[in-house]
Amino acid sequence: MPGFFFSHNDMTELNGKEDCKLAKGKVHKKKQKAFGADLKSYLKCMVPHIESGIKTSNSRNVMLSAEEVIQWSQSLEKLLASQSGQGVFREFLKSEFSEENIEFWLACEDYKKTKSDHLHGKAERIYEEFVQSDAIKQINIDYQMREATAKKAQDPTHTSFDEAQKTVYILMERDSYPRFLKSKSYLNLLNQLQTNTSK
Repeated sequence: MPGFFFSHNDMTELNGKEDCKLAKGKVHKKKQKAFGADLKSYLKCMVPHIESGIKTSNSRNVMLSAEEVIQWSQSLEKLLASQSGQGVFREFLKSEFSEENIEFWLACEDYKKTKSDHLHGKAERIYEEFVQSDAIKQINIDYQMREATAKKAQDPTHTSFDEAQKTVYILMERDSYPRFLKSKSYLNLLNQLQTNTSK
C-alpha cells in the first residue's frame, strides 16, 4: 500500500535546513493557516526522503497510510497510540497555544515506565514544568488537584500524576480533539494520503 515514510530522526535532520524553517512548528498568529503551512512544509521537506527510499541503520521508518490517519478519528486513544499521530496532533495544539497538554500527557506516560530509583527526579521535573502555579507550561487543572498533585510529587509513586493526567486527557478529548478532526490540516493530510493510495 503506498504511503509516506516518516523517519523519527528526520525532523532533527531538518532543523538546520534553511528552506524547512516552518517545519519546526513556530507559533503564528493565524492559527489554522499557520498549522497548515507547518504541516505542508514538513511534508515538502519529507519528499526527498520519501522518493529516495533511503533507510539508515539507526532510524526506524514508519509508514503513514490513509488507514492509519482514518483510525485517528475513531478515538483520541488511537491518535495518541500512533507516533505520527502524536506529532501531527502536537503541531495542531501548538497552533492553538495548548501544546503543554500533550507534552504533559507524554511526560506522564514516560514517568509510569521509570525505574523506582529515578522517580523522585522525574516527579520534581514534571511538577516544576507543568503543575506548579508559576510553571512555564502550566496545565489547566483546578487548585485542589494542583495541591493534591504537589503532595503526591513530594513522595512519588508511579501513580503520582494519574489524576492530573486523566483530567488533561479528558480536556483534550472534549475540547481540542474534535476541533483537530474538523481542521483543514487533518482533512488535507487524509485527502492527500487517500489520493496517493488510489493512484
